[in-house]
Amino acid sequence: MKHLDISEALTDQTLRGQTAVVCGWVRTYRESAQVAFLELSDGSSLPRLQVVVDKSKLDVSAECTKLGAALAVRGTLVGAYKGEGNELNAERITLIGACPAEYPIQKKRTTLDFLRTIPHLRLRTNTFQAVFRVRSVAAQAIHRYFHAHGYYYVNTPLITASDCEGAGEMFRVTTRPWDAKAASAEEYYKNDFFGVKAGLSVSGQLEGEVAAMALGKIYTFGPSFRAENSNTTRHLAEFWHIEPEIAFAELPDVIEIAEDLLKYLINAVLEECPEELKFFDSFVEKGLIEKLTHVAGSDFAVCTYTDAIGILEKENARFQFPVHWGSDLQSEHEKYLTEKVFGRPVFVTDYPKEIKSFYMKQNADGKTVAATDLLVPGIGEIIGGSEREADYGKLVAAMDARKMDKSAYKQYLDLRIFGSVPHGGFGLGFERFVMYVTGMENIRDVTLFPRSVKNIM
Repeated sequence: MKHLDISEALTDQTLRGQTAVVCGWVRTYRESAQVAFLELSDGSSLPRLQVVVDKSKLDVSAECTKLGAALAVRGTLVGAYKGEGNELNAERITLIGACPAEYPIQKKRTTLDFLRTIPHLRLRTNTFQAVFRVRSVAAQAIHRYFHAHGYYYVNTPLITASDCEGAGEMFRVTTRPWDAKAASAEEYYKNDFFGVKAGLSVSGQLEGEVAAMALGKIYTFGPSFRAENSNTTRHLAEFWHIEPEIAFAELPDVIEIAEDLLKYLINAVLEECPEELKFFDSFVEKGLIEKLTHVAGSDFAVCTYTDAIGILEKENARFQFPVHWGSDLQSEHEKYLTEKVFGRPVFVTDYPKEIKSFYMKQNADGKTVAATDLLVPGIGEIIGGSEREADYGKLVAAMDARKMDKSAYKQYLDLRIFGSVPHGGFGLGFERFVMYVTGMENIRDVTLFPRSVKNIM
């Protein structure tokens, strides 16, 4: 049906005095003896459109006043009686979709915990509409950034025979029935669809490196899957990844690009989502806008893992998980470094090779790799990257040390034989970025239908 988006009806002053049709869902209804007021939302903006009904000229059906009912309203746009923007003087109200009194989104019940039980309806709240408008803007900004910097967008496979991280936390892909009989694993997979063991990709990096070795600079932006039995507020089984890969790049180049990208994305959200950020600043995280503005204007710090451990060891008494050289950093350590020590984002570099992935470039000390994690105040790690190992012998040695099946990585290894070059890249978890710029504390609240342990609603 031909109608005007509420975002346009609210803000376009040239439409005043004109007749318009708007569609939306009832968010509030109130009335006096002579006048009734409906507030409609269609998802196009955080502010709602007020519909004014002169009760002496127009009767409003009780079904049209119920929270959640879908309406089409024809009327005249006029300047709002209070504040800026427009409102609509109703001439005709048509019920498109009735909503019963049992509509579950009521003010007294709309906690985030409750809303996670109704993911098909929670987007009708201010909070989730704002989250997903920010998510959409951030996604567009990602493509703009890379296109403007000469990167090519590639789509890597979601079904793969290789485990990028080498951790074995992959979802298996099979067409065989649950009770299929086989004398061995080899026989089982031989009779499966692909003839080998296959799984959902944990990352597009390995295939992205293939593309970068021909196109120079590429990026992927799509879903990844990890069968990690983790039920924290920061983990999902299905999440979205931004993964650039850059030929002829070393670790300092990777760090520079990661910082530039993150600042660009934050500034895009600040500029394009002012109403949403004001909402989050008021109701979700006080000081959010100030935090984002500070990060976007900061020079990020760089600190080696060894130096970071030295700093943290002096404060071990304050941590639930004490640190030592060789241990991985926990969230509490990451937040301490960013919030107490540096007061800004920090790249931690040169991690012990035993706690990082097989594909990372081995440093000359024989103990560390040219890896980096970007830690930001309030959330901890948001980007992980490295220079990739370009030496065939060293890469094979790293795989052998982990007892990996090299036959599944033949094409990847070939890149180190046919014109190998220094190259690097990183991964930015999209949901974690959206959490950061909205202040939302649970990753399940920034994705449409969260997939996590025992949850596939």
